[in-house]
Amino acid sequence: MFGYAGRILRVNLSTGKTMNEPLKEEMAKKYIGGIGLGIRLLIDNSKPGIDPLSPENPLILVTGPFSGTVAPTGGNGHAFVAKSPLTNGVGEAKSHGFFGAELKRAGYDAVIFEGKSEKPVYVWIDDDSVQIMDAKHLWGKSPQETEDVIREELGDYYIRVAAIGLAGEKLSRIACIINDKTRAAGRCGLGAVMGSKNLKAIAVRGTKDVPVAKPEEFLEFVKVLHERMKGPATVKYRTLGTPQNVLVHNSLGCLPTRNFTSAVFEGAEKVSGEYLNMHFVTKIIGCSSCAMRCEHIAVVPEGPYKGTMARVEYEPLWAFGPHCGVDRMDAIIKAIDLCNYYGMDSISAGNIVGFAMDCYEHGILTKDDTGGLDLRFGNAEAMIKLTEMMGRREGLGNILAEGVKRAAEMIGKGAEKFANHIKGLEMTGYDIRGLKTAAVGYAVSFRGADHNRHGAYALDIAGKVDRFKFEKGRSKLVIEIEDLYMIIDSLIVCKFSRGVYYKGFEDLAKYYTLVTGIDMTAEELRRTGERLSNLARLYNVREGLTRKDDHLPIKVMTTPIPDETVSKGSYITQEELDFMLDDYYAHRGWTRNGVPTIEKVTELGLEDLAHIVRGKL
Repeated sequence: MFGYAGRILRVNLSTGKTMNEPLKEEMAKKYIGGIGLGIRLLIDNSKPGIDPLSPENPLILVTGPFSGTVAPTGGNGHAFVAKSPLTNGVGEAKSHGFFGAELKRAGYDAVIFEGKSEKPVYVWIDDDSVQIMDAKHLWGKSPQETEDVIREELGDYYIRVAAIGLAGEKLSRIACIINDKTRAAGRCGLGAVMGSKNLKAIAVRGTKDVPVAKPEEFLEFVKVLHERMKGPATVKYRTLGTPQNVLVHNSLGCLPTRNFTSAVFEGAEKVSGEYLNMHFVTKIIGCSSCAMRCEHIAVVPEGPYKGTMARVEYEPLWAFGPHCGVDRMDAIIKAIDLCNYYGMDSISAGNIVGFAMDCYEHGILTKDDTGGLDLRFGNAEAMIKLTEMMGRREGLGNILAEGVKRAAEMIGKGAEKFANHIKGLEMTGYDIRGLKTAAVGYAVSFRGADHNRHGAYALDIAGKVDRFKFEKGRSKLVIEIEDLYMIIDSLIVCKFSRGVYYKGFEDLAKYYTLVTGIDMTAEELRRTGERLSNLARLYNVREGLTRKDDHLPIKVMTTPIPDETVSKGSYITQEELDFMLDDYYAHRGWTRNGVPTIEKVTELGLEDLAHIVRGKL
């Protein structure tokens, strides 16, 4: 096959055995790669109802058909898929950088890690050679330190490494997997799944070519995409980066502030993308094969955190900034750096600190609980200390490392109403009380509170719809974006590049055919996106998730936006949410309980999974 390596590596950490299996063309075309192929492999390689942190939960590492080629952004990505310890549903997280390209060049479309090693190990994939190596000396080290040690002991600086930190080792449910030192497969707690297997790191060296089917036409198309990536569609990412969102969201009254207490932050200017670039950004770098260069590296120039360096994106900046009421950029950069060091999802970590501050403000937590920390909103030093406590699972941090949903249940005293999550995954930086198209996308998202698997916020923020009310039929717009995003995440092209595929599915289908030689029309690809969206739903249905799990945070449904802004008074009632879900399910062809019908499953070529929905219709 072209594009694909045609090979899946299976690593059994319990027995130490490894083996290769073929990836057939029919399977490749039907599930594309990335999260689509990963979810299918998860269904096929796990039993219903398993504990996400048990040896029975496979950790699946997947590349896409473009990985390892010069396809801009598509050449460098990879994804991890497993049952999420936060949601008990689909857990998946993508990352870019250089690691994915290296794995593909080693000759693998996917790696399935099964079982659990008796002692800490790392897996060393050197083209066709696969070895399970002792990692006792790496236990306790950060992902960055781990990468340096592995490169040194294997004697090759260009080996690529994905690793967990202390958070993953200690089974923190917000632990992530970091590659290339600053890139994270962040969401859904997959670092804890890796830690539960005693798998510290994956090191890869790949020296093979990844041939494409139509090299001359492919290179011409690559040139076109490169030019588009230098144009207006990606200017935001090349200049201020995603932190540009801070002032935009603030002006629209949709910047969640102080744990969704407000939607406007009085300190927004001090944590804006403009301020960040003026005072902290020292360089902008890019991933392998990317023409955009979006990675804004910030360094604290002075003060108590002088010399701290981190890549800064909007979501973690929001989580540790407005969400915690903190307007100090140096402290925000320090908190992000700590998340990288311990290997924690910085979005979830910041969200949880804001939750703890809200509990403290309402007397649910006291200094006796916090180890003496004054956890009022805006206390930057307390924010940093609590982040460290979470990374080490010390004191209150041990409870918070369970994720905001479980932490609220453990704390009790009404803390649940301050826990902003969906399906157990912590909220991201959009106040959906005044973004009602986004609200339905968040509610039904198969991986929980997330903006990146539906992108429906764009319709609200761009003013393409009335964002303060939800009309019948609106779900159709959300579904169109969801299915397109499913393809983007299965090809593993970067979301930041989505604007350069001017013809949407048509451009992506052409791209796919040029690389793989497998004929694909725009309609076939759209249909594939729908298939993959239903596939993710089927996994969640298999694991017992129902309509009741398509909920929104309690604050979003009970507390109107109080600020003197355009969104003042906006929130979402239960009646509105029910209307949204009914509309969405109807357009998906699902039952009123959110279950795909036998007819829909069969229509999409998933009839072998129809047993999942029988008895639930």
